[in-house]
Amino acid sequence: MSRSAFPTTRLDRTALVSLPTDIARPPYDRDRIRIGIVHFGPGAFHRAHQAAYIDDLLADEPDWAICGVSLHSAGVRDALRPQDGLYTLALLDEQPSLRVIGSIRELLCAPDEPETVLARLADPAVRLATLTITEKGYCLAGDGLDFAHPEIVHDLASPEAPKGAIGYLVAGLRLRRAAGIAPYTVLSCDNLADNGGRLRRAVLQYAERIDADLARWIASEVAFPRSMVDSITPATDDNLRSRVAAQLGVEDAWPVQREPYAQWVVEDLFCNGRPALERVGVTMSGDIDGYDRAKLRLLNAPHSALAYLGSLMGIETVAEAMRDPVLSAFVERLMRRHIVPSLAAPEGFDAPAYVDAILARFRNPAIQHRLSQIAWDGSQKLPVRLLGTLADALAAGRPIDALCLPVAGWMHFVRRQARNGVALVDPLADVLSGIGRAATGDAWHDADAFLGLDAVFAPLSGDPRFAEALRTAYAALGDATPAAVSRALAQATASRPVVGAT
Repeated sequence: MSRSAFPTTRLDRTALVSLPTDIARPPYDRDRIRIGIVHFGPGAFHRAHQAAYIDDLLADEPDWAICGVSLHSAGVRDALRPQDGLYTLALLDEQPSLRVIGSIRELLCAPDEPETVLARLADPAVRLATLTITEKGYCLAGDGLDFAHPEIVHDLASPEAPKGAIGYLVAGLRLRRAAGIAPYTVLSCDNLADNGGRLRRAVLQYAERIDADLARWIASEVAFPRSMVDSITPATDDNLRSRVAAQLGVEDAWPVQREPYAQWVVEDLFCNGRPALERVGVTMSGDIDGYDRAKLRLLNAPHSALAYLGSLMGIETVAEAMRDPVLSAFVERLMRRHIVPSLAAPEGFDAPAYVDAILARFRNPAIQHRLSQIAWDGSQKLPVRLLGTLADALAAGRPIDALCLPVAGWMHFVRRQARNGVALVDPLADVLSGIGRAATGDAWHDADAFLGLDAVFAPLSGDPRFAEALRTAYAALGDATPAAVSRALAQATASRPVVGAT
């Protein structure tokens, strides 16, 4: 459907009653909901994830509607304000479904409406400020604030007229303190390690430059819970707009889409009340690190295994890789037999059910997650995704040969890309390409060259059990043709691992 073929009627509150009966819509009176959350960064992920959770909550708790604030672009505001904040969420599965989300009650663009944003932050009804602004939006340098960042420089010079998220959060808290209003909780929902802790440090460092008393008040009164979020959210395109318009019978300027699976884990640390998030599927936990670790080891590590081994087999997407019986059997065995035993799981965490859910996600034919993209930045990803599990297995005397195969797959992948003149997307691209070009196919020569990368393998490279198992895995993949990789995976899946056992 071309843009000119879209229906001329826009989605808005008056259109809700005429939508087809199979389209889910807000099960509450939007006139009764009140804004209790200010969210910075109302992009696709927020609207597909957190806003959907809140949408499930508003029928019972109408005081937690969202004001979405864009810090730079007016695109979301201009698309959704004429739609009364309504938009469509498409859940991508073999049988896709649509629902209209109504939890975003107001949309603002901070550069155009700074006074309105500050007034909303100062509103006593607002008790929660949330963020999905990506890591760069926090203006960090290491674990602290980057005081040389242009946004921070501007906001420190003009704290009453901020531009960045940190500046707005502190300006809002400053107004509330002056008015004797209780502060809002500040909840980061970005994929950032220790997101609440790092955001707290950045806010306090910024506040100390403005007003030491304000900084002390924030330190004692404001909560910064940590969180973990997960759901694959492909970008909106005209194909999605066309499908949504055809099914709704009205045009939606900016629908969003995601896989059916969604996870949101939040530290139960709030300073001014909170919505009953656990009632709509949010996990409230004091062990965010445990959930982050489970995601890294049981979701991201198998993703990397699929990326490198699947790429060597000529496979392009995760769903296609899971249709290969040998590769899918190996990945499932890797998860259940070799990763789960090394996982220090959070209290109440159901590892087998989590593995089942991940495998179902991997098999979802509606999600075209490309292995070539997952393969990016292997030198940064492998240490946190796989090598920690390897170290734990060695410490416990468990076998590691299956765990070494994805690492060896990465080494063969680097060698193949270098041999074919294909540029690597990796911070160590130049070094890795040099190693790849010098590779001979000999397991001792090639594996030892990679093991010399201390940024990737130290201190694990100093363990002779690991070095031997990695050489064996590298040799097992042979010339890394699809047939050779398939044979190695079939053998690893069928046999009882012994390398690394004590």
